[in-house]
Amino acid sequence: MRLLLDGDDDRAVHRAAYQWADPGRGRITVDPTPHTTSPAYLALDVLRAMGRDTFARPEAERMSTDPAWRAVTCWTLATDPHEVIVLRAHRLTVERLRRLAAWRADTGIHLTLLAHTPEQADEQRLREHLTAAHLVDVATVRGTAAVLGAIGPAAVGRRIGPSPQDHAHALPTVPRSGVAAFRADCWRRQNATDFAHTDAQYRAGYAAARTWLAHTLQPQPPPGEATEPAGGPADPTPFSLQETEALRLFLARLTVSSPSPQHTVARVRGAQAGFLTRSLLLNVPDDLTSRAGPGITTVPLTPRTVHTITVRLPNPLRAAAIAALLFTGTDTSLLSMTQVASVEKAHATVAIDRDSRINIGEPPGPRHLYAVPPRARPLLHAAVEFRRRTPRTADNHGLFANCFGTTPRLEALIADAGLPIPALAHPDSGDDWHTAARCWHLNTPAPPAPDVLPRLGELRP
Repeated sequence: MRLLLDGDDDRAVHRAAYQWADPGRGRITVDPTPHTTSPAYLALDVLRAMGRDTFARPEAERMSTDPAWRAVTCWTLATDPHEVIVLRAHRLTVERLRRLAAWRADTGIHLTLLAHTPEQADEQRLREHLTAAHLVDVATVRGTAAVLGAIGPAAVGRRIGPSPQDHAHALPTVPRSGVAAFRADCWRRQNATDFAHTDAQYRAGYAAARTWLAHTLQPQPPPGEATEPAGGPADPTPFSLQETEALRLFLARLTVSSPSPQHTVARVRGAQAGFLTRSLLLNVPDDLTSRAGPGITTVPLTPRTVHTITVRLPNPLRAAAIAALLFTGTDTSLLSMTQVASVEKAHATVAIDRDSRINIGEPPGPRHLYAVPPRARPLLHAAVEFRRRTPRTADNHGLFANCFGTTPRLEALIADAGLPIPALAHPDSGDDWHTAARCWHLNTPAPPAPDVLPRLGELRP
């Protein structure tokens, strides 16, 4: 740990510390709120330095001292700020220094305290406080020039403010045709530009399905080899429980970033075509666009959306709860069943075992699986860490407990986030579309790919 002593109380030192900060590259400068010695206020100052502007609304939920410092630790572990300068260190109490010491021990941050000590007595008192807080491995730098050199140059190219507005090419209403006629009908009904965009989504789904099938499912017998029993063609074989869970996760990953239901339909039809090339029949609900779930009632986690969540929701649990509503597109009654252990180690998947919670004693059914977009993974990481560091918490406890709850609590969460949540306004109360999807092994020779992706010149009526 470094202690920078600015005996001259030079404004250039204060300015250099601010200019050095770059949260996007893991460097933050904490300026403690004056006229208070509260450890909770210092935690909120740290969160603000990370870009979490604490509580924008006067009615927003507040965090007490322990949860606030737990949030500081969890956001540090999840988003990796690794260098910290704390200004006005000569005014820090022993309790505040102990909190900083615990933060440093838990996360391994490189901590620098910048003290403005024109009097010898101020320095002596600061050192006594550091000793009481068990911060004894201190390297001291004195003098304005040496302190400026220790701080280092100003950050270059740092972003200030939110990311640019989101933009995606809007697709027209796509036909309700099944997989056999979907692409041809799009070509007949859409102009060249719209079809090019629709077909790009279709081909992306087709390629994703072929790639996933090549790496996930067990190889099937070659065409003509053990595909028909002596009595004729075998009946289609439904996917096993494990295959069904894998299918749900694939469909969620395919569509979680979809900017509109039209994009989702095109991707899913392409995926169905890719499945047919492997003698697999993928059925999805006919009323796909009226269902809830990934790509239908979700919101892409773009940089601007994540920035909004980051700024407005410093509590990791509440930030992750809003993110989960956005990337799952499901109902809060299902999300409230999410356990701490439901988030896998890499924070890329959420698996909700609803059936075992409702049908106790019956054989397990496929879990509801959702893909976590890369930008949302730090939010889930921080939330899981927050829960596990909360006293008397186990892996089977609810991850989002007390986040949704009663209507007033949910309304307060939505107001704090300031984001539209399509799933909350969706009329469908049934299963999400990807959990209603079914797939069968057809046990017949696979058709060649050109039968599924014909040349468009052959489609003209």
